[in-house]
Amino acid sequence: MEVLLRLLALLGLLLVGTGLRSVGILDATRTKRLNAAAYYVALPALVFVATYDQAISSIVSLELFVGVIAVLLGTAAVAWFIHRNRASSARRSVAVVQSYHSNLGYLGVPLIAATFDDGVTAIASVILGLGALIQVPLTVSILVLVNGTSTRIRDQVHNLATNPVLLALIAGMAIGSVGVPVHGTVVVGLDALAGLALPLALLCVGASLDLDLPDLDPFATGSVTAVKIAAMPVLAWLVFSLLAVDSDTFTAAVIMLAMPTAVSTYVFSSELGGDERFASLNVFVTTVASVASLFVLIALLG
Repeated sequence: MEVLLRLLALLGLLLVGTGLRSVGILDATRTKRLNAAAYYVALPALVFVATYDQAISSIVSLELFVGVIAVLLGTAAVAWFIHRNRASSARRSVAVVQSYHSNLGYLGVPLIAATFDDGVTAIASVILGLGALIQVPLTVSILVLVNGTSTRIRDQVHNLATNPVLLALIAGMAIGSVGVPVHGTVVVGLDALAGLALPLALLCVGASLDLDLPDLDPFATGSVTAVKIAAMPVLAWLVFSLLAVDSDTFTAAVIMLAMPTAVSTYVFSSELGGDERFASLNVFVTTVASVASLFVLIALLG
């Protein structure tokens, strides 16, 4: 019951963000500032606090790399098969990328940090880094190829190289492996900032959603949702069971890869020829539906 109440509270906060946007309180400027606070301050603080006292060998493994890549590519292949004959390339490309591109940063790591212990959170932070290195190039490539658009590779590489969450992950793992002590006052301050990650992220996600029911395609949105919040976590469960990873890695991987579609897919879609309204609707539906699927998974995983 506690887990369900927590997930419902998260859904409520997300809807608050949507409501504040609809009445004009969270306008584009305020949402941008809120997003910057989450992206550049709270999330990096959370990732650093989760990893600075962990040795690399305890949170990184070959099985983790192989498993994450296998689940992402496997889900993308399933989504391509389902949507391969869709007439609109703009909608086909979005349906494929939104079936696997998970909200690892704004929902994944903060939710795990609020639900599981430090060991699981540290591994989730590594999965966040892996996801950024795999999901973003794959999503950009699919949108460019399917829609016939173009993007500057140099810009994408620069965005990854300057990603504050990735930099915090690298710094945390480096300090944890070397064993450099971090002053207690610094840890307390960063921990306070980390506690803001989930509420800030949920408000940002809610304020970014643009629900357009008249443009609803029940089959397309339903299939994206089914693959993202049902098929993908089932595949993750099977893959990491076969890889026989430890319990912390298994829990972190399954929960992280069960996250709803990332809001960033809407941004990529709008920039690279995708169907923007379809993309926004899918983010909303997968996020709401994930409350039920995440409750089941967290209950099963303890």
